[in-house]
Amino acid sequence: MTQPVKILLCDDHVVVRAGLLALLDSAPDIEVVGEAGTGEEAIALAAKLTPDVVLMDLQLGEGIDGVETTRRLTATPGGGPNVLVLTTYDTDADITRAIEAGATGYLLKAERPEELFAAIHAAAQGRTTLSAPVASRVMANMRKPRPTLTDRERDILAQLAHGLSNREIAKALFISEATVKTHLGRIYDKLGVDTRAGAVAVAKEQRLLP
Repeated sequence: MTQPVKILLCDDHVVVRAGLLALLDSAPDIEVVGEAGTGEEAIALAAKLTPDVVLMDLQLGEGIDGVETTRRLTATPGGGPNVLVLTTYDTDADITRAIEAGATGYLLKAERPEELFAAIHAAAQGRTTLSAPVASRVMANMRKPRPTLTDRERDILAQLAHGLSNREIAKALFISEATVKTHLGRIYDKLGVDTRAGAVAVAKEQRLLP
């Protein structure tokens, strides 16, 4: 018989962990070797228990979030465990950040148990599994043309990402505040946002920032 896939659960909700534990215990070829309520705890347990797959929530309350935990786990010298994200969040930004951090798969908590089991086995083998809605969003984003920004708009966006105010941006780029506001308006229109934070988030998502 093949060895069961060793799983480490990471979710900050005790009730959710208990439900997942009961569900995974029903699968004879999956073994839960540990539970973590924080990212830091997951990293420590992964080093000790050497699971095949870490089932990772994205929002973990206090401490580092699921994306940063994933990044640290997958960057483990000598090769860390594969990380399968299991979350309720399916925004473009969440998906992009998790995949860029090294997640092997991205599943939504609304999936059927058999889909979860199959994704766990795929993750253990290093194969990518995405929930259907997530896969659709990834494909749509790949097909969507990136906004075309001028060099000046890119300069302003870069300053925006560093948290500078309009006045500070104007000073740094030797232009007037009015010019900064004009460029920001054009940036917002091109990125389809209406806030500074939204512009930075979309820019990172679309890899428009250096």
